[in-house]
Amino acid sequence: MAAAGAARSRFVVVGGGIAGVTCAEKLATDFPSEDIFLITASPVIKAVTNFKQVSKTLEEFDVEEQPSSLLEKRYPNIRVIQSGVKQLKSDEHKVLTEDGKEYIYEKLCLCAGAKPKLILEGNPYVLGIRDTDSAEAFQKNLAQAERIVVVGNGGIALELVYEIQGCEVIWAIKDKAIGNTFFDAGAAEFLIPKLTAEDRETPIECKRTKYTMEGSDEKERPVAAPDKPGSALGPDWHEGLDLKGTKEFSHKVHIEILCEVKKIHSQQEFLQLQQTSLTFPKEEKDAEPDEVLWPVYVELTNGKIYGCNFIVSATGVVPNVKPFLDGNDFAVGEDGGLKVDKHMHTSLPDTYAAGDICTASWEPSPVWHQMRLWTQARQMGWYAAKCMAADTLGEPIEMDFCFELFAHVTKFFNYKVVVLGKYNAQGLGLDHELMLRCTKGQEYVKVVMQNGRMMGAVLIGETDLEETFENLILNQMDLSAYGEDLLNPDIDIEDYFD
Repeated sequence: MAAAGAARSRFVVVGGGIAGVTCAEKLATDFPSEDIFLITASPVIKAVTNFKQVSKTLEEFDVEEQPSSLLEKRYPNIRVIQSGVKQLKSDEHKVLTEDGKEYIYEKLCLCAGAKPKLILEGNPYVLGIRDTDSAEAFQKNLAQAERIVVVGNGGIALELVYEIQGCEVIWAIKDKAIGNTFFDAGAAEFLIPKLTAEDRETPIECKRTKYTMEGSDEKERPVAAPDKPGSALGPDWHEGLDLKGTKEFSHKVHIEILCEVKKIHSQQEFLQLQQTSLTFPKEEKDAEPDEVLWPVYVELTNGKIYGCNFIVSATGVVPNVKPFLDGNDFAVGEDGGLKVDKHMHTSLPDTYAAGDICTASWEPSPVWHQMRLWTQARQMGWYAAKCMAADTLGEPIEMDFCFELFAHVTKFFNYKVVVLGKYNAQGLGLDHELMLRCTKGQEYVKVVMQNGRMMGAVLIGETDLEETFENLILNQMDLSAYGEDLLNPDIDIEDYFD
């Protein structure tokens, strides 16, 4: 028997990020006479704006943080419930929120995102960067910083290191080359000169999120509590943040490759160690012992110790599944996400999941893979809503075309970056070859070929090749006859394959 105060809805969505909001919007449009409940812990939601389908599979959009009242205004049948989830009782089809209320659903979609994987929890000198609130905390700390250590090698670490000025940056990466999630060593080499360039060209006009910062609309912007998972940052999260340290020079980055953090020492612990820490390495010379006393010290697995003002942990995310596991028998993937089948269905009846919280467990197309990115969160949220609708109405549903080909467009170091298919030869084994074309400072084009067919590509710069390559990967045409000419800049490849 439901508690007297339990509210009922045909559809309940948990999570105010891109996946959850997209899912709720689609359900609200498809079922105008139903109330859609959107349960979110944060006072702001993330909305997709300026959506543009650039090609069959590539899409661009801006992401805006908005007060949830705006969403309710646009969709009068969405009810936003601002509270964290305390427990899911899936056998009773019931969600209990932290404010003591109960919601009974027919179909539920979990879109609670992911949390930053901190190298060390609870240390005031270790900052995780994932959402707008932690980005602000980071900016405050940076204003007083002379040296920081950045740990991690994904998109956020890459952008961060590029943007920071007037502060020494020691960048510890576990790979041989920077940006391993998006690039291979060649692309990294192409980008590195940009890291050390002293004079920055004026950035290309930036077309995505603008986060309001203190002083602008401070009154209107609610702030999530520090321990609550905030919303994930988008590709231009550093816009409007003034990332400057205390020093007068612009750029100083030293990369320590093939290493991880072994231990973090407080100043006191470091003094007891009686070890030497190092100064910032100068050109061609090894680092000298450091005379300065720093608030915190990082010991790397390669034996080096550096002191710094603080450490930025940009080491990826863990799906935020904890509130839902208790008492529910979810199948969980190796990466900790809730396993979903090709209809975004979890292993529990009437329970779906989308975005960073889920792990795609269907047999994927040979040129698609899951990556916890905004584009996929939007696509999954939208598709999950379609699947919930089809199930409700007893209709069949086709797998969405966006899962045919992995496709993502973003910006790094002011270059446009497009990644398609198995762009890093993911899962292809040794049986593949790479073709490259590179014009220093202008463009970098790499294609991954297998048995004469294109399986993936990385395009950096304004190459205008994305649609052609998208088609070649999708139609799996045999290109062996073209050989190296495939990337010959004097041959207009689009003419061949329109």
